[in-house]
Amino acid sequence: MSLEWPETLDAPELLATGWNPVPFEEFVVKIHSRCDLACDYCYMFNSVDSSWRHQPSSMSFETIDQVVSRIIEHSAGHSLSRIRVILHGGEPLLAGPERLEYLVTRLYASVPECTSAQILLQTNGMHLTEANLALLCELGIQVGVSLDGTQPDHDRHRRRPNKSGSYEIISRNIDRLINDPYAHLFRGLLCVIDLAADPISTYRALRKFDPPAMDFILPHGNWSNPPSGRTPESRETPYADWLLTVFDEWYSEPEQKVSIRIFEEIINGILTGRVLVEGLGLGACRIAVIDTDGSIGQSDFLRTAYDGADRTGLHVSTDRLDAALLTPPFAARQLGSAALCEQCQSCPILQVCGGGHYAHRYRAGTGFRNPSVYCADLTKLIGTIQERLVNDILRMQVVC
Repeated sequence: MSLEWPETLDAPELLATGWNPVPFEEFVVKIHSRCDLACDYCYMFNSVDSSWRHQPSSMSFETIDQVVSRIIEHSAGHSLSRIRVILHGGEPLLAGPERLEYLVTRLYASVPECTSAQILLQTNGMHLTEANLALLCELGIQVGVSLDGTQPDHDRHRRRPNKSGSYEIISRNIDRLINDPYAHLFRGLLCVIDLAADPISTYRALRKFDPPAMDFILPHGNWSNPPSGRTPESRETPYADWLLTVFDEWYSEPEQKVSIRIFEEIINGILTGRVLVEGLGLGACRIAVIDTDGSIGQSDFLRTAYDGADRTGLHVSTDRLDAALLTPPFAARQLGSAALCEQCQSCPILQVCGGGHYAHRYRAGTGFRNPSVYCADLTKLIGTIQERLVNDILRMQVVC
């Protein structure tokens, strides 16, 4: 069976081999499709995909009902013990309090007793007003905020449409979030790596908000549209070098009070062979994305590949979420190493890397069956962390 292109996958043929799709456990709900920031690296509004122009700005109440119904149908049908719903955008808080409250109360009222539901909101931080925080607190919605380090570094990329910086208002709003009575809502900070930013200054700027967790995101790109600082076929490792500088400081801290997801998942993968984050490891993709118009798709990071790369042609008004599991794009992301190119399949760090993020493998003409455009970076990052762990374990054995 050819896996050169996802479209060549045949679900009935796969099912006949004994393969069974893994149900979704995470649902990204695009409750609002527009944003009030104009980030220069945004994969939604500044990539090759322009579908956002044709999306309704906010999800209608009728569509919200259909979304909740499909999530509950899927959860109950697979007897899921827990689900996670992430309110996303654009900027989800632009949807307004009425829509947020309607969606969350409908979901909580419908979720089966055997299923626990966690609801999160990923925001640019511009609208964490007292009124909005009070509503999020009342609804039990946990909050993640995007922040790119120091004020100059953040404002270089995350600007308002008038080109003014957004750091001042966002940092002020985070200060409001991290204090009582809202501190328990704070999930952490999300930072896109900028090679021009000093990694230690970036890390310390995020640490000053005392987040329970933070994550560093590789800018989304691929072989046909390489990210900043990467050229096709180059073996240089600027992103690994940046991340390893942060890792050295974080790993050497006497007490690690902040979780850094990319480092912890790599360590977990090295020690156990299991990685639970999208973009690393061989685990099946368990994330479905539902747009403001009710269309069911894959991770919208795929919009950086080509126009329509994230779409399945399915809609909550007519299709069960189970149907998405049998589409070629989702099947390709649940096959583990079988969907990877030969170079990845023979790689010694396969179990941890997993070929890297699916969106980062794309190359026009050969689809997604390629190594990650960050292959050199991932190889150095994982290999260096593994070497550090092995040396520490050996040192502990000598001491004992």
